[in-house]
Amino acid sequence: MSVITPHFRSVKELLQSQSYGIDEYQREYKWEEKHIVELIDDLQAKFQAAYQPGHETRMVSGYEGYFLGSIIVSRRNGKNYLIDGQQRLTSLTLLLIHLYREAKQRGMGLDAIIGPLIYSDNYGAPSFNLDIPERLPVIEALFKGQPFTPDGQEESVQTMYARFRDIEAQQLAEDLQDALPHFIYWLINRVGLIEIVTDNDNYAYAIFETMNDRGKPLSPVDMLKAYLLAPIDDPEKRKAANAIWKTQVLKLISWGGEHEPERDANCIKAWFRAQYAESIRERKAGSSDKDWELVGTVFHRWARDNATRLPWGNAGENFAIIQRDFPFFAKAWLLVQQASRHYTPGLEAVFYNAHNEFTWQATVLLAPLMPTDDEATVRSKMAAVATYLDIWLMRRAVNYVRVTYSSSGYAMYLLCREIRHLPLHALVQTLRARLDADDVSFDGAPAKGREGIRDLRLNQFSRRYIYHLLARLTAFVEVGAGRPDLFAQYVDRERANPCDIEHIWAAQPDAQALAEFASRDEFERTRDHVASLLLLPADVNRSLQDKTYAQKLPIYATQNFYAASLSNAVYAHQPRFLRFAEELGLPFEALATFRREGHGKRLELVDKLVKAVWSPARLEGVGK
Repeated sequence: MSVITPHFRSVKELLQSQSYGIDEYQREYKWEEKHIVELIDDLQAKFQAAYQPGHETRMVSGYEGYFLGSIIVSRRNGKNYLIDGQQRLTSLTLLLIHLYREAKQRGMGLDAIIGPLIYSDNYGAPSFNLDIPERLPVIEALFKGQPFTPDGQEESVQTMYARFRDIEAQQLAEDLQDALPHFIYWLINRVGLIEIVTDNDNYAYAIFETMNDRGKPLSPVDMLKAYLLAPIDDPEKRKAANAIWKTQVLKLISWGGEHEPERDANCIKAWFRAQYAESIRERKAGSSDKDWELVGTVFHRWARDNATRLPWGNAGENFAIIQRDFPFFAKAWLLVQQASRHYTPGLEAVFYNAHNEFTWQATVLLAPLMPTDDEATVRSKMAAVATYLDIWLMRRAVNYVRVTYSSSGYAMYLLCREIRHLPLHALVQTLRARLDADDVSFDGAPAKGREGIRDLRLNQFSRRYIYHLLARLTAFVEVGAGRPDLFAQYVDRERANPCDIEHIWAAQPDAQALAEFASRDEFERTRDHVASLLLLPADVNRSLQDKTYAQKLPIYATQNFYAASLSNAVYAHQPRFLRFAEELGLPFEALATFRREGHGKRLELVDKLVKAVWSPARLEGVGK
């Protein structure tokens, strides 16, 4: 008789000196960005609820743990095969690789503790614990910090590489600072899973099917519906309310022709937070979850527990919530999703924020809405809030201020509270006043020692924001010159010939150019500065890699106006472009050579362009 053994395993117990494979017919690694971000946010929130500055690392043993669910393992021929759980173990491995590299870079010594959870020593060569042959090259490259090109690789490899970049973008180490060692110890010792092990594949798959196909529990959305329907005694009203609810849920989960079971819950979370959350967990260790957090985890229970202060609880109120409010906010939430995917006239700022991966947008855009708002008012309110977020976000991006899900959650809670249910004119005034009082601007963030656009250079944090910024500047100048707005094309990485960042300065400068700088490092910093960069089609970018500025200039002249403005080409027979530059006071200038002085001139142009593109005055035009 086969043995079935369930055990709780910490991450350390699960991975140290263990090897896991999968059978060929297992599905690909499919986690999306939202899944990896949610995992990191959940882990960080759980950890920080216990951590206090000054804690010794040994105190981590008393922190509350975190349960990651279960995995099912079939053990045969001396090896563990994952029947269920490869998505979680792959994601966990990617996170451990990131922490390993961060710990090693900081000289913390903890890389020696994390390493054995990623690989085992095989006579001096690493044998990776996630032993899936076709995925080993990407794991090894990420582990060693080596260059890797996912293009043309199988789906799982491309997805793993993308999710690792998403993990890096969360900047967990920068956020944790001195708490990083504590977090690492907590993750490997206090986070765990239930490991169900059998030596029989048939048993393993029977367990898997039983856990996933039988007795499926009610979802939070189902339980919320049951709670809201309960007081409605009238059979016809109850039937009508149930039909409305089912219709809205179906619209949400099947929107866009894609079946997404979590979409209904995400909509309700955004709706409840935006419209009803009145409290948030205090930002200190040991604090308990409040409205903001509870809505994000147990909104069905939160709705029941807070019925006395919320607009539901009796038959009439609950019927109105289902008949009027749910369809209204579901439609508004889907409008945000639509405008996030497609460049929509009047809602361009929604697309901008989505491209910058600002995950709080859908919540905040629902805050000022009221079910009595007509469609035009809904769109205008959304445009105003999205415009505010666009400016707020980019001001922080150019100052290297983190705007991840966890780091910006408190600010978004406060914003929702302030703009909730405001009429359009009051909303615009409030948002404008907020921008005017903001202590972070494109000129800098004094409290953080940042210098704004004048110190914005390519690095791991800034690359995606600089790409976005260059696309915005390029599109803005094109429109000013009378051409179509091609921003959506500039940022479309799925196109056959997507745009890439182009360095105006050659990687190997001539001696005269280099002599203008105190050191090679100063030259590289200037070369990577945003004012020394352009956005060009990938094929053009590749063709210019080894060319000098003099050789590049004629090619620039044939590209977008922002790039072509370095040459004389756009200053003749382009009256609309010249009028646009004059009206906004933009110091465009052709540069026969690109030296340090030319970079300075280009910096002044970028500074003025950025302040024009992200001008708070944009708010005044909303709804007109």
